[in-house]
Amino acid sequence: MTQLHGRHELMYGDIKLFAGTACPELAQEMAAHLGLELCGRDIIEFPNENLFIKLHKSVRGQDCYVIQTTSAPVHRNLMEMLILLQTLRLDSAARITAVVPYLCYARSDKKDQPRVPITARLVADMIEVAGADRYITMDLHAGQIQGFFSIPGDVMTAFHIQMDYLTQLKPSLHSPVVVTADLGFAKKGRNFAVGLDSPMAFIEKRRAANDSTAEALNIIGDIKGHDVIIVDDEVSTGSSMCQAVELLKSNGARDVYMVFVHAALTETGAKKLSELPVTQFITTNTIPIPPKLAAHFSDRLVVLSVADLLGEVICRANEGRSVGEMFNE
Repeated sequence: MTQLHGRHELMYGDIKLFAGTACPELAQEMAAHLGLELCGRDIIEFPNENLFIKLHKSVRGQDCYVIQTTSAPVHRNLMEMLILLQTLRLDSAARITAVVPYLCYARSDKKDQPRVPITARLVADMIEVAGADRYITMDLHAGQIQGFFSIPGDVMTAFHIQMDYLTQLKPSLHSPVVVTADLGFAKKGRNFAVGLDSPMAFIEKRRAANDSTAEALNIIGDIKGHDVIIVDDEVSTGSSMCQAVELLKSNGARDVYMVFVHAALTETGAKKLSELPVTQFITTNTIPIPPKLAAHFSDRLVVLSVADLLGEVICRANEGRSVGEMFNE
């Protein structure tokens, strides 16, 4: 548990933690790390699907944090967060931070064809307009999304948490090779390879349409006879990962370990992934995995918690201390 420092010099008052309904377990873990309780609020959905939120106590002059991941149901969770942000703003909170472990629409980050939106920019604008003074999030799909926000923020990564686990796992692996699911993740994949002192390979793929389908083309690098750690930021339908694993196994890979941050799994995706010859699926709790989906994987699913990391960032933000110092940066 983090011991909060003295507050006499703080500009924004005490920490007040509020959670939406999207990730209650993660919010409780973060509160426990800080030695605090989640603040009371009522969230009511009317028969017409309109949401109504009421705070149990005033937050005037306080430093407020709204913890809400924006996974499925995306639009319900997004609106819930926006309304909660505005509620805090109208109650005269001194500062409001949106804590969004998983940011929706992050893949819509550019106009890569005519007549399409940049929805990630729209989401950033809505968070700011709703009342957020700052934001905290995890492993954005593309770094340029930070530039869509006009408010300051902390974009954290689960890399160190995942690396701690993989470092413990490495002695049991046979000559491991780090593989990225596509060339776009190559830079982040390189960090894993350096951290594990392992060689690296890449899967070249081409997305064929505006849906989740993609065609895996070939492997750049040597994986024959090696255990493989395939890394990505987000897995949803599992189509790309299924093609990647099949390609790796057909080219002589031994055991395959799948590592990803955001488990945005669909029912079909979870079932498809669970049928793959993968030794372990290593992910985080930025998105809660329903028990029904987790059951597909049995004991092969490893969920690493980001609660302590996000809790520590909240503590440091409240006290005006560096977040980079956590990683010697």
